[in-house]
Parts: sequence; C-alpha cells; structure tokens
Amino acid sequence: MKILLMGNPNVGKSIIFSRLTGVEVISLNYPGTTVEYTAGTMRCRGQEFEVVDPPGVYSLEANSEAEEVTRDIFDQGADVIIDVVDATNLERNLNLTLQILERGLPTIIALNLWDVAEHKGILIDANALEEELGVELIPTVAVSGEGIRELVEAIPRARKPKPIHFGSSDQRWARIGEISERAQKVQHRHPSVLERLEDISLSPMTGIPIAILVLYLSFSLIVEVGEFIISKVTDPIFTIYSGIVTSAVEAHTSGILRDILVGTSPELLRSFGILTTGLYIPLGVVLPFLVPFYLVLGFLEDLGYVPRLSVVMDALMHRVGLHGSAVMPCVLGLGCSVPAVIAAGALRSPKQRFIAITLMTMSLPCASQSAMIFGILGQYGVKYIAMVYVVLLLVFVISGIILHKVVGGKSHEIFMEIPPYRWPNFRSLLKKTVIRTRDFLKEAVPYIALGMLAMNIFYLSGLMHLVGLALRPLVSGLLGLPADAATALIIGFLRKDIGIGMFVPLGMTPEQLVISSVVLAMYFPCVATFTVMLKELGLTDTAKSVALRLVATLVVGSILKVILA
Repeated sequence: MKILLMGNPNVGKSIIFSRLTGVEVISLNYPGTTVEYTAGTMRCRGQEFEVVDPPGVYSLEANSEAEEVTRDIFDQGADVIIDVVDATNLERNLNLTLQILERGLPTIIALNLWDVAEHKGILIDANALEEELGVELIPTVAVSGEGIRELVEAIPRARKPKPIHFGSSDQRWARIGEISERAQKVQHRHPSVLERLEDISLSPMTGIPIAILVLYLSFSLIVEVGEFIISKVTDPIFTIYSGIVTSAVEAHTSGILRDILVGTSPELLRSFGILTTGLYIPLGVVLPFLVPFYLVLGFLEDLGYVPRLSVVMDALMHRVGLHGSAVMPCVLGLGCSVPAVIAAGALRSPKQRFIAITLMTMSLPCASQSAMIFGILGQYGVKYIAMVYVVLLLVFVISGIILHKVVGGKSHEIFMEIPPYRWPNFRSLLKKTVIRTRDFLKEAVPYIALGMLAMNIFYLSGLMHLVGLALRPLVSGLLGLPADAATALIIGFLRKDIGIGMFVPLGMTPEQLVISSVVLAMYFPCVATFTVMLKELGLTDTAKSVALRLVATLVVGSILKVILA
C-alpha cells in the first residue's frame, strides 16, 4: 500500500511525514534530476504502508523541475493521497487540492497549522469545508502532534471524491472563492510581536543586519562545538583506534599493502592510509562540524528563518550568478568544504551548482584552515590576517561576476513562500539531522577512501616528490616564496591546515605568509573535497573548476607579490 503526501511548500508536510514514519527513511534523487524526495514506511492496523514525500508544489501544472518530479510521482498513482493544506492560506492551497480531487484518487485532507490560523483570527468551519470537498478532513497541528492519530485512523477509510472537472483555471478559482466564502471567516486583530519580527527580518534595512548577526552566531556555534568534539571526543578515540588497527595490519601484512591500509606515518593526518586518514577525515574531522551544522540549519529551517535569509541575501548573491538559497552552503563552507559541496549540489541550476562549488572551495577557508591562518599571522598583527580574508572576499566576488557572464546556462530566480515563525519540534529536528548525517556518510566516506587510495599511489610512486620539484621554479619565481613551499602546497592537497603549518619553519616574512595562505586556499581543493566535487559536478566540470582556480591562483598570487614585495 502506498501513501503519497501532497501539498504546497512550507505547509508542514515534512513534519507530518516525520510523524508518520520512523527513522528508517531514505532520501532519493528522482531519476535524471537533482530533485530529492523522501520515502519511508509506517504500520496501520497491522498493515504496512510505503509513505512518499515529494517536493512541495503549488500546482500539478508543472512549471519547474521540482513540480515536474512531483507530478510524475503523482501520476504513478497511490492507494491514498494525504493532501496537507495550510489553514492560514486556504484559498491558495485549495488550487492544488482541487487538482488532486479531479484525479479521483482516495484522498484525506490534513488541515494543518490549525492553531496558527486560530491565532491569526482565521476561523474555518471544518465540517462545512469537508462537505464542500467531498472527502474526510482532519485538523492537525503537526509540530505538537495534534490530529496525527486521527489522521492515521482515517487512512483505511479514505474515499474517492465526487467526480469533478474544471474546463479552465478560472472555473477552479471561482469554485475556490465559493468554498472559502462558506467555510472561512477572518476576524480583525492586531499583529503579534512574532508577526512584527517576521516583518522586520524581511525588510532590507533591518533584515540584512539581522542576517549578518544570525550567520555570525550560527558559524561561531558550529565552529566552537565542532572543535570541542574534535579535541575531546574524536581525537582521543582515533588515537586509540589508529594504534590498534596499525598493530593489527602490521601483524598480517607488509610492504605496499601495509602502506595503503595504514600509511607510512603515525600521524593521522599524514599517514595517507585508507583505514587511518581515510576514516579520520570524514568521521574525526568533518563529522564534528557537520552534525552541529545540520542541527543549526534544521532549527533555522523549522523556525521559518531560512527563507527570509535567502530573500534578504538574494540581491547580493545574484551579482555572482547565484540566489539566496546558496547562502547556507557558503556558511557551511566556512566550517568544512565537504558537506558544503554536497549542500550546493541541491541547487536547481547546473550553472549555479558549478559557480557555487567553485567559489566556495576556492575562496572560503574551512574552520581548521582559518585557525592556522590566525595562528601563523596573529603574531604579526591583525592587518595581515585581514589581508588574507579581504583578498579571498574579492576573489569570491570578482570570480563570481566573471563566471556568471562566462558560464552558460540559466540562473534560476528564487521563488519561495515565506512561512510564519514557528517553534521547531525537537523530535523532528533530531530525525532530520540523523537522516542528513547518514546520507553524508553514505555519500562521502567511500569517495574519501578512494581519494586516500589515489594519494597513496601518488606518494608511494614518487610522483608527489617529482611534482614538488617541478613546482619549485614557479613557486619561487612567480609567487616569490621559498622553494620548499612547493612541498607544503602539495601536502595541502591532503589537508589545507597541515599545509599552512608547514610554512612556519620556512622563515617567511609576514607578506610571504599572506601570499602563501591565499595561494593555498585557492589553488586546489583538499582531497576530501575534490572527491566529493567529482561526484556532484562530474569529471568534466570538476576539471574545468580546477583549471579556472589554478589560473586565478597564479594571477592573484602574482599581483600580491607585486603589491606586497
């Protein structure tokens, strides 16, 4: 038996899905697209149902890739349709409802946000609305769980609607007006404090400062929690694990196989081993930043702030060929580039995905890289630290403007509904975090392991040493850095922060450290990010992205040498 959840965006459909299903749900890409939908299972009266949650849409008359996917899933049929309707926007929601009822499938209406509608002075006669629509209607408050039991109990008795057909959208809207007039009354009342806060968070004069404050606090929280987890949890665990696994491997293998499995160095970040560095990077370094990020992101999403953030930042992001939805992947990139690339992969346009991933991985240092930049330049004064970040910000903006003009394809406009502020449900928030974290581990860990294998081959064959030697004239001549900085740049392919740390004993001036920090940030993504880029962009676009950033690195590094020399 198959249950299909339908509804407009931001009507609480995903929360109802979370209430109906357990943790064992999966996120899937619809074939041939980057659009995701979610599927899970539930039991009702001893019978198992598959529950499918496609993207929220306003109409079955598809005008976007997401709407095409939802229409295709709907056309495949279902045993029961649960149409989630926002009680605070009845007229707009009924457009999709009537289109669903026209298809004649067994349907239940979940009239969600019932409590919010009452607070806003919107009074809906549920019995009259049910009579008008011809199918059972259950008022629900998904966040608190009110009405969910009644909704589940109604599934076995879901009935087909009366046969209806509208010759044009005008007839449908006329019918919506008739239904609303009979079933809904709106009482005048003064706006609440929360509603006033909704308004000021969208106004450019107040919304942008609020956005900057929210982003700063979010980033600070993510970094602080991530670094605490690394120092107190993952580092001690992996130190013990590394010793155990290294001893076990050395007892049974030797030579090249031993080097591939556990590497040639006892240091976790320099061993290159699949079982050591290959697991430590995604689980010991990336995951501690990823989990708090997903918690913060989920909180802001459920609160209703992410759409507002996207809107207020939309004009700025448009300058570089993106839209406001790319803001959160960029914030994540300041913590760790790997999940940022995965998040950017959800952007609708191939052009926007390419630009976002290229800009983020080229000009947004991750948290550990930033910590090293502060560490090596802090002793010389804040102005040198500021130089690095001002240059990278200029690289982000100028490169984005150029890529927007050069890269072919469309940059979609941002169309989204702005939901009211609602206090998040903790259970749903945790479930969403578990699903996202599991999807990351499923996607990223195998690719990072492959990257470690490639680095092993690169290192053990002597190619790394040869490339370092070949780069020395370029590094010394064009960039004005010590010859040994070439080796640090190569090591930076594994971990950017380790590469920066290797600059310390080379006796560089503060100006050289600024140049080297910028070059290391720009020239090539770390191996973990590179492998995930291959998955999200494909081989051709990844090669283009890397080629563009290498050219940009040489140009920016050369200019900095002239200015700072």
